[in-house]
Amino acid sequence: MPMACVDRESLGRGRQPLTVCLIVADYVIPEPEPKEIDERLSIELRQLAENAVLKGKPSGNERCENCRYYLEPYKDISYCWHLKLRILVGADWWCQWWEAIPENES
Repeated sequence: MPMACVDRESLGRGRQPLTVCLIVADYVIPEPEPKEIDERLSIELRQLAENAVLKGKPSGNERCENCRYYLEPYKDISYCWHLKLRILVGADWWCQWWEAIPENES
């Protein structure tokens, strides 16, 4: 197996310089690729988006950040807690279940 050696300076008076050698494995980290679960979730979420008329852009003044179901309106991405969605959405997104925030909740 290949070795990598590094010379270290002495760590105090009267000590000899130290050489540290490590065994280096030939293992190469593979490039990431989608797994079966990623492909399945992609299909499920795409269907959810199509069924929900979930859009990545606002519909006029209606957008997720000013919807009652957008959990953290001060964040760019937050959780939508509407019973039909329950996913992370962007602040500028919109869906058919958009509802204004009631004035008593503002």
